[in-house]
Amino acid sequence: MGRRGAVATNHPLATQAGLDILRAGGNAVDATVAISFVLGVVEPMMSGIGGDGFYHLTLAPSGKGICYNGTGAAPEGATVARYRGEGGIPVTGPLSTSIPGTVAGLALMHRAHGKKPWSELFAAAIDHARNGFAVTHGYAHFAGENRAALAADPDSRRIFLDPATGSAPAAGSLVVQPDLARTLEEIAADADTLYRGKLAKRLAAACRDRGVLLTERDLAGCRAEEAAPITISYRGYEVRQTPPNSTGFVLLQELKIAERFELSRMPPGSPELLHILIEARKRAFLDRERFGTDPRHGQVPLDRLLSDAYADECAAAIRLDRAAVPEPELAMTGGDTTYYCVVDSDGNAVSAIQSINSAFGSGVTAGDTGILLNNRMAYWHLEDGHANQLKPGKRVRHTMNAPVVLRNGRPWCVFGTPGADHQVQINLQVLVAMIEHGYDPQQALEMPRWTCMQPGQAANYPHTGEDSVTLEDRFPAETAAELRKRGHRIVTVGPLDGPCSVEAIRILDNGVRMAGSDPRRDGWALAY
Repeated sequence: MGRRGAVATNHPLATQAGLDILRAGGNAVDATVAISFVLGVVEPMMSGIGGDGFYHLTLAPSGKGICYNGTGAAPEGATVARYRGEGGIPVTGPLSTSIPGTVAGLALMHRAHGKKPWSELFAAAIDHARNGFAVTHGYAHFAGENRAALAADPDSRRIFLDPATGSAPAAGSLVVQPDLARTLEEIAADADTLYRGKLAKRLAAACRDRGVLLTERDLAGCRAEEAAPITISYRGYEVRQTPPNSTGFVLLQELKIAERFELSRMPPGSPELLHILIEARKRAFLDRERFGTDPRHGQVPLDRLLSDAYADECAAAIRLDRAAVPEPELAMTGGDTTYYCVVDSDGNAVSAIQSINSAFGSGVTAGDTGILLNNRMAYWHLEDGHANQLKPGKRVRHTMNAPVVLRNGRPWCVFGTPGADHQVQINLQVLVAMIEHGYDPQQALEMPRWTCMQPGQAANYPHTGEDSVTLEDRFPAETAAELRKRGHRIVTVGPLDGPCSVEAIRILDNGVRMAGSDPRRDGWALAY
């Protein structure tokens, strides 16, 4: 807790970098930029220059919200016919990469609202890249899980695995990225170089050599966008979300449906509460499949989806004694992303999320640029008529979302999480705990969590899945038994083995910033 500023990220070095910027007179936007590039260095399995991001800014004292969309489109060469000819979309490797938009999104936001010079925000990231960062247990776990994808690319094997053994590096060993350090120096001098400068030429040449579809023309066409957040009221709070092509609207739908029930009278961890939230999630995810798309290429009927009438209709369809049967024509997989949030001394707040999709993305490093490329192409659908069908120049439907909650026109909480399809359902649980049951951020992040899976809804191609509800084993045995009785297929995991890694900052009425961090990964929260 602190009176002036707070930062919560998925890695201690990134949190420290953000807090240092705030203490040196930077604002929340400046800290966001510094954090983003540090995370791309020290958490390469989650995000980086080769990925995408959404940056949701709330300005003080007006409370105005602006969402910066830093997500890239499918390359010109990425067609449905091509991938059908390949037998589908590969989840890793050269053909899994789309145009990266993170740097464009950050630069657009900083040009409009940054306080410190862009070039001064890179020192920590460059230092950690050039001189190395220490491997955490979390890094070693993800490197071991994704060893095959990294080993398939000579540069990725050399950088991210133990060069002597080709296995995951041991905790405490150093990962050094001199090529990435030089690339960061180029971007610090000119943000546009990644898209229309010398770095773009080098990146495109490296992609060509690796068989990646990205070209200079693809990079030059990448433009970030700004948009107003989408909004609902929940119990008198204003909940804002990133608009499509983000699927932030799914969280808003879940809340609208859940609001029809007296959740505050249902004890935390009770089967009654979990059943309602799980069933609300099921209905909202059906609409994600029907309507989630790039709004430049299809209509997302938010007026209908977020209306009171539609929430009433969905809530009325929930049976209190029985789980809904999954619709067969419509899975859950873990994506790997990173989330962070910042509140500065003036009250400006940023809710930020960025990703290279799966852990270590495509597994392909773009030659001497040191840029690890995303595997976001795996999110596309190939079937005709699907809202999220692949099309060159179209942005894919993103699971990434960056919520902000206001009360009386002022930020009350910024929070969020990585975790692909799990994100909006974990965010639902955290917000319900804080609003309905009065939990502080750390309590809400540490509570036992559930996730629901349904057939045909997985983020990554081929979008399969099973019908199940996963519970951490800290839930009462009676809760699991009652959910089974209602027809939920229950899978139990360890006490902190549920997905996601939530970061949150609450802003109290007296101005105190109360920051919390999820114990399930390497996250850390600091305030001053």
